[in-house]
Amino acid sequence: MDASTTDCPLAVALAERLRDHRDALTGRWLLRIADRVSLTPNRIFPSDDLIDHVPLLLLGIADYIADPARPVLADTPVIAKAMELGALRHTQGFDEHQLLKEYEILGGILFQFLSESVSEIDTECTRAELVACATRLFQAIAVIQQATTTQFLMLARAQVAEREERLRTFNRALTHELRNRIGAALGAAQIMEMSEIDPNERHGLNGVVLRNIESMRVVLDNLLVLTGVTLDSRQHRHVQLPEAAQEAARQVRSAAKARSVTVRIDPDLPAVEVSAAAVELCLTNLIANAIKYSDPSSDDRWVEIRGHVITRSEGNCEVVVEVADNGIGVPAEARSRLFQRFFRAHEAVMPHVEGTGLGLSIIRDTVGGLGGHAWAEFPAKGSVFAFSLPSRREADADVAR
Repeated sequence: MDASTTDCPLAVALAERLRDHRDALTGRWLLRIADRVSLTPNRIFPSDDLIDHVPLLLLGIADYIADPARPVLADTPVIAKAMELGALRHTQGFDEHQLLKEYEILGGILFQFLSESVSEIDTECTRAELVACATRLFQAIAVIQQATTTQFLMLARAQVAEREERLRTFNRALTHELRNRIGAALGAAQIMEMSEIDPNERHGLNGVVLRNIESMRVVLDNLLVLTGVTLDSRQHRHVQLPEAAQEAARQVRSAAKARSVTVRIDPDLPAVEVSAAAVELCLTNLIANAIKYSDPSSDDRWVEIRGHVITRSEGNCEVVVEVADNGIGVPAEARSRLFQRFFRAHEAVMPHVEGTGLGLSIIRDTVGGLGGHAWAEFPAKGSVFAFSLPSRREADADVAR
């Protein structure tokens, strides 16, 4: 009779020993994983519920070693926890190699435990029975690993499909915007070539060309940041915050003039050093948005750049920059998604306003990469978009409020 289906005292004793040591083995697994991934141990199994139930995987393995007629797959709680682990690893950003390595580590720990236990268990067994126990252990690990990996890959495929659809949508929006901008600039330039054009009309057409070129430059700057590529020498320069604000206002001057929007810079803007590329990129996007969504019913349309330096409880200073406006604001139901890539809060109600939905996510990623964060506030009228950056110099603390 096949040794894998006979009653085996060694298998029963080994399974019981595995159940008794499941918490210690889980802890060993946890520490070995922590040595290989960039997560602290308390994030590898981040919830009490999950860490309390991870030993269920070992209980399932123990049951299968003792009774191979009872497949692991029949034990729904074990498989459910294995799938839960796959979903967690996907959320934490594990890759396929790390996931497979995790179970390789588990297998190594359990086979070492098997080796140690066989020497300590006072039970007679044949070599065939010993091999059968090892085979059952391997099969149990493989089934649980399969459940975890299947769940992980299912979520990964869904994420890839969602990103592909977003990319297609983005490509359509980007193509549409650039084609329209190029068409408008080209059309205006062609009309300007006509000798009979009135000088005043020529001046207006020149503004059309400038506004559309400026808009395309902002889009291309966003794309360069999105892809991690930049050719701007200002990327590594630092300037005073008022200088960065002046440059950002200059870049959108034509668009502001066309929409009769006044761009104001608070005269009390603190003179602290900031990254030229990062702050100008953020401010240009925020001012451009404020201009696009200015209130057409208002006779006094404005955007204001203001800022201050604050000292945190830890003694660290932060530069806070705000772009306030008296525009149409943001619908309450859209505010939670404002900084998501490709999301456009006014797309349904203002489809004529072009854009890619990248600007705010670019701002979030840019300041996040420098150790800051971005947010939005909504007074009774208009909007306030803000971002913070860690102060670069101890001297900046002198202007903290």
